[in-house]
Amino acid sequence: MAIVVLRRFAVLWGLVDHPDQRKQHHGDVPLVGGLAIFIGMAAGAACYGQFQGFEITLLGTAAVLVLLGALDDRFDLSVRDRLLIQTIVILTVIASSGVYIHTLGRIFGHEVTLGWLGVPVTVVAVIGLVNAFNMMDGIDGLAGSLALVSIAAIILFADPSPLHGVIALLVVLAAASLPYLVANQGFMGGKIFLGDAGSMLIGYLLAWALISMSQIPDTQLSPVNVLWCVALPVFDTFAVMYRRMRQGRSPFKPDRGHIHHILLGLGLTSRTALALLILLATGLALIGAFLSSTAHSAGTNLTTFCLTLGVYVITVTHVWLRQEARRHGEGDPRAVVDAGVVAPEVAAREVGLPVSEDELMFREDDHAEIYYSLRRSSRR
Repeated sequence: MAIVVLRRFAVLWGLVDHPDQRKQHHGDVPLVGGLAIFIGMAAGAACYGQFQGFEITLLGTAAVLVLLGALDDRFDLSVRDRLLIQTIVILTVIASSGVYIHTLGRIFGHEVTLGWLGVPVTVVAVIGLVNAFNMMDGIDGLAGSLALVSIAAIILFADPSPLHGVIALLVVLAAASLPYLVANQGFMGGKIFLGDAGSMLIGYLLAWALISMSQIPDTQLSPVNVLWCVALPVFDTFAVMYRRMRQGRSPFKPDRGHIHHILLGLGLTSRTALALLILLATGLALIGAFLSSTAHSAGTNLTTFCLTLGVYVITVTHVWLRQEARRHGEGDPRAVVDAGVVAPEVAAREVGLPVSEDELMFREDDHAEIYYSLRRSSRR
């Protein structure tokens, strides 16, 4: 019901996504998926009627972020403004509930406690996951489907019986997300998108659920296991930000270099790419579950996670560079340098271009972004 009503008001409110060079969908699409999910959650929470103080605080502060996301969808807020409001909301939860990351668990035989440093670490962790899901919202159904995988992984690790507290809240989130996923595929009239309101809601609730459950004494969902529950969004965020910073660009400036864009660049359809990424996210969660169930130490678990992350970042960066080379220069990796896509030293390191320091030349364009070009005289 919420989807039908909100779709009618989307144009009036200006909550419509228009296609451009980066967004290659067809026609104008309402950005009301997140609002619909939150309304569904609020109705579900009211019917459930057993949420306590922490869960109610999460729902109340989530409403603020949903509003922030809707305003961002409408007015394209600055990164600074979004980060400021997100930080205030997170600190409000910490102050009112006392929940934050105070320990990273027992790693290599030592309990790693954070003390007061846990507060800024918590802020970074929540904002990081919020933006990770925002970055993954690039093809139909991806962010919502990955949220369902994460919720299933949390239940698998935590083994709750009966469902209560934040687990019950996540189940309500999953139930509210299902109608959106159906509408997102165009099966309920016109298609709708999640929007920043939806990606903020999903990332925010998942982050706090993982934090609160991992900080309980003798929990089954250890801080290291938390990483496996959201491994794919975390991996892709690291890969994208690593590449952007190596290009001399802002890590927050959007582009078409995410894993779903790379799969589409390989010729896959969006639904095939979606299926593969769901399988990948599920596989990563199962790796974590296997390591946890076979009595491997948290240190071994963390080391495996970091090694897997490294393999992912290297592989995705290499494939992306090759795709950009083909797009700009018919397979010549130097073309990504000549087109200003990457710095020469990055191309040299990632795809083996013979670039020396005296070949580098820098220039600054009208938008004050640094681009790089390669002096060709030595090879002509």
